[in-house]
Amino acid sequence: MDSFLKIRGLKKHFAQNYVLDGVDLDVSAGSVTTIIGKSGIGKSVLLKCIANLLDADAGTIELNNELISRTVNVTQGSGADFSYMFQNNALFDSLTAFDNIALPLREASNLSEAEVRERTNNMLSNLELSDSAKNFPGELSGGMKKRVALGRALITEPRIVLFDEPTTGLDPERKFSVFEMIADYRKRFDFTALLVSHDIPEVFEISDQVAWLDGGKIKFFGSPRELNLDTNSALSEFLNKANYGRSNSLINGTVK
Repeated sequence: MDSFLKIRGLKKHFAQNYVLDGVDLDVSAGSVTTIIGKSGIGKSVLLKCIANLLDADAGTIELNNELISRTVNVTQGSGADFSYMFQNNALFDSLTAFDNIALPLREASNLSEAEVRERTNNMLSNLELSDSAKNFPGELSGGMKKRVALGRALITEPRIVLFDEPTTGLDPERKFSVFEMIADYRKRFDFTALLVSHDIPEVFEISDQVAWLDGGKIKFFGSPRELNLDTNSALSEFLNKANYGRSNSLINGTVK
């Protein structure tokens, strides 16, 4: 596979707990890659190391064959390498939908206010949020909040968007809508998506590749179909506990 994002030997420990112990991962451009694993295994830690929200202890991260400095900011304005969509949206309650989306441009770009407003209005239009531009988060539905958070993540035109449990706290119908939203906007905005999710098997509908994190390492990497065929007993046990048995018809039907 031609790696757009290449991670080699990534390590992160807290005291004596080696959460990441030599992670290797390859993500191709334009794909949706989902990281699965038990709770507390280090999935979100991995995303935060990639995004430079946490400092890794060892290892390298390359983007398009260029080594990424650990001092690179996750939101650098126009053309940022990475953008991060937080688990619980992390919207500012005191800011309108417009101002939440515009914030990264105002904080980390050299664009004029007129340019910021134009870019933000275009994003609101693309996300069908123009009528809610002046509303505060408390006045928005759960799905609209997700779209505002996605708009803020996309406004810097990142090459990769990192999604940390994007469906946390949503009912099954709304979870499906969020996954559809990610798949749709990935195509429309031409970014690469890297997700952490516990929603098995639903997330596999939009996933091109799945990475299983266990014991500080990626122990499986492949398509949802290949995941279904893997004979690793520990992986099978994890999937069974995650109600993976419901996914057979899904994987053998519509999933890539």
